This record gives sequence, C-alpha cells and structure tokens, in this order.
Amino acid sequence: MAATAALVGFAVPAAAHGNASKPNVIIVIADDLGYGEISAYGSPLKTPNIDRIAARGLRFTRGYCSSATSSPSRYGLLTGVYPWRNRVEVLPGDSPLIIPTDRPTIATMFRDNGYKTCAIGKWHLGLGKGDSDWNKKVTPGPAEIGFEHSYIMAATNDRVPCVYFSNGYVVNRDPADPIFVSYRKNFPGEPTGRTHPQVLKMHPSHGHADSIVNGVSRIGFMKGGAAARWVDEKMAEIFSREALKFVEANKSEPFFMYYALHQPHVPRLPNAKFAGKSGLGPRGDVILEADAQVGELLDCLEKNGLDKNTIVIFTSDNGPVLDDGYIDDAIPLAKAKNYSPTGKLRGGKYSLFEGGTHVPFVVCWQGKIAPGTSDVPVSQLDFFASLAALVGGNVPAGTDSENHLDVLLGKNKKEGRKNFIVQSMGRLAYREGDYIYIPAHPGSPKVAWETGNETGFSEKEMLFEIVKDVGQRNNLAEKNPKKLREMREKMLRLTGGRI
Repeated sequence: MAATAALVGFAVPAAAHGNASKPNVIIVIADDLGYGEISAYGSPLKTPNIDRIAARGLRFTRGYCSSATSSPSRYGLLTGVYPWRNRVEVLPGDSPLIIPTDRPTIATMFRDNGYKTCAIGKWHLGLGKGDSDWNKKVTPGPAEIGFEHSYIMAATNDRVPCVYFSNGYVVNRDPADPIFVSYRKNFPGEPTGRTHPQVLKMHPSHGHADSIVNGVSRIGFMKGGAAARWVDEKMAEIFSREALKFVEANKSEPFFMYYALHQPHVPRLPNAKFAGKSGLGPRGDVILEADAQVGELLDCLEKNGLDKNTIVIFTSDNGPVLDDGYIDDAIPLAKAKNYSPTGKLRGGKYSLFEGGTHVPFVVCWQGKIAPGTSDVPVSQLDFFASLAALVGGNVPAGTDSENHLDVLLGKNKKEGRKNFIVQSMGRLAYREGDYIYIPAHPGSPKVAWETGNETGFSEKEMLFEIVKDVGQRNNLAEKNPKKLREMREKMLRLTGGRI
C-alpha cells in the first residue's frame, strides 16, 4: 500500500477514522439500470450485494434522476443544477468539460469540508477544452471540479477514446504510439465495423460501426494507443481495484467517492466469471458483475471497520434500454423470460414516461438510518444540498438542489420534494405530488435509432396520476382539464416559460 500511496499521492493511514459527524460518503451510480432490475425491488434477477445496501438502509420507491440520458443526469447530480438550464445533452467522447471550473459541485463541497475526494469509472461530462492532445495531461477534468483523485473513462464504453485516464493522463500511454481521436472521419487504413465485420466478436444492431477496439466497433474513430486500449471484459475488475485502493489509502480520514459503474451500458461484455450466469444474456450477466463490484466495495468497508461510518447510496443515471446498438439478444431473452427492466413503469432510457427517470434509489448508514421503505419522492438533484447540510457545507445561490436530509435519513417519510422537472432529449416534463404532466412535444413516439423505447413525445398534452396509474395508460388531460391547466402553469413558472 505504501507503493500505491506513493504513485497516486495518498496518505498512508494508520487506522480507520471514527468521526461520526463526518461520515464517509459513497455514491454508486449504475449506467442504464432500470427500476425493475434489483431483487430488492422485485426483480427475478438476483442482486444480493445491492440488496445488502437496501436491507441495511432505506429503499425509496419514488426516487428520480434529473434526465433520461447520461450526461445531463450526471451533470444534475454533481452540480445540483437542472441540466436543461444549460441545455446539457448526451456528449460525444471528445467533448470539452461541460461543468464550468468556477461552479461549485458536490465534490468541491466535500473537499472544502476536509474530505478526500475521488471519481472512479464512467465520466461522460467532457474532458479538456475540446482540442485535447490525448498524449499529454488532459485538463480541465475531474480535478478542476473538486475530485482530488480520478480513474475514469472519458465518455462511455461504446465511444472512443477507449482508454482509461488516471488524474488526467492516459494509463499506459506510449509516446511511440500516440493516440488520435476524431468524431468526423476515419484515419487512413484504420479498420471499422463497416470495413472489417469479420473480425468483430459483437456486431452492431444500429450505428456503432466505427473504430474497432477489443473486437467491438464503437462510435467515433481512434488511431494509436495500442498498449493503452481497454479490454471490456476486465473493465469492472479494474474499476473495482481502483475504488478499493482509494478506500484503503484514505480510511483514516473522511472521504467522498463518486463510483460510476459502466454497466449495463452497451457494449456488454462480462468477465468469464459471469458470462452465461443470468439466463438473460450479456445484459443480465453484466448486471450480476456490477452487483459483485458493489459486494467487493461493501466487503472492503467492513474489513477496514468503515461500514458503520459510511453512507452508501446506490442509484442509476437513467432508465434502462435493451437494444442500444449491439446484437446481444437482450430483447428476445427478456421476452422469453417475461423480464421487464422497468418493472411496471412505462418507457425507459430516452423517455419522458416514468421508466426514463424513475430509478432504483437506496441509502444506507448503519445505525443511523433505520432499515425500511420510503414512498416519499426524492431526487438525485438534492444530494448536493442534503449532504452539505450533513457535513456543514455551503450550497451556492442559484442551484436547484434542496435540502432533504431528513428524507434521506428516514426521519421524514411524509413529505419529500414537492415538484421537479425531468428531461429527455431536449424536452421537459413536470412532476408534482401524485401527478406528472408531459407537454405536447413534436417528435417520434419511439426512439428514432431502433431501440424500441417510447419517447413520451406526442402532439397532445398528457397528464397521469402515476400513483394509481403506474403504467401511465390513462391520460387524464381531457378528463381533468383543471388539473392539467394547474400543472402547465406551475411548470411554466418554474421553467421561466420553457416547455
């Protein structure tokens, strides 16, 4: 461990810290995991380690992210600001950092209150200034918005650059084999999924036919960096190793870790230990692998005597999608097994229906949060203000984050967040109480790139009483015009006139 500390600049601890007023905080966020995919929420797919968090803490039945897609959802969680205010949508892999370096984040809040801070796993918030030289330190990045240590991928596992970054530098970079990235055109002579389909071990179903890395064609073009390129089947193992390393190296002082799992986002290539274990193909297998990552983290906390003084939050960045660009039998196997990744919710990733933003949401702090269930509405947007209230941090003016610490700790099970906006692909919907209002939005009722997911876009306004009508099949817009008008007017006031 001393060698590890020397490499990454950590202090080697003597013993676990025991400051109950400053508990460790870990946010574990899965990628494209649906509300119905954890056994604690009724899934037939067994996730015993995530269930450990739920059994020891509070399982929220009405937990929400701010967006039905990745980049804006993560932006909202880290900044406490609605992503639609800054028109944040899904980013390409070579995007510049989208969070201004002078904007406070949940990471800067923890750092400024004596916490060691770390980001592990999927990033997808941009790196650099948009003209990055991937062979040098890429900045700004996690460090400039509060994370003292980071080990991440730039975007998603289906986008180039397909390399890891440790504190701004590509891991295993080789000056003799420089990395080049383009989202406009291929580099001469570089194989793609279109030109060399015979070398693929997983074929695209739509899109995803650009540069080939590890036998899988991706979005975007990449040249060089052979020694630095990742192997998908080892990705969970590597991220888990880095997360545990951070815990071990900082166990003597309070820490905040943002642990962003890359699963079950496409392409889904589980380690051999999990391949074929779920009965639901690669997508189910990688969920089992993600659950095992959570188990390794919980075991590490227990081994180091940190489990009683660590808040562990588990959630997902947005709703699920079965076919998101690769042929891995997710759809036929789900149909054959009568498996629904959203449970009874309608929609999924990319959707304004509940399945897009209504996500798994469990919070555990042993001895402080009584185990149980809460039906109070909660939002990831409020992590910033709520956790700041816990540790004495400041929340800057102009954020949308609200302090609902009493809800997260289970002290208030009667009233949570009264209202909030959710978004998908530039469109908004308004959630308040038992209702959700979806304005009339032009566009296809299904996602254009063949995922099969509904968008929630329609020429007509929609109003659903989602507590009674979980599947959102009974549009009350014509039956209850008074409530429709009330919801529309409240949304307009909250958004400043934007629909």
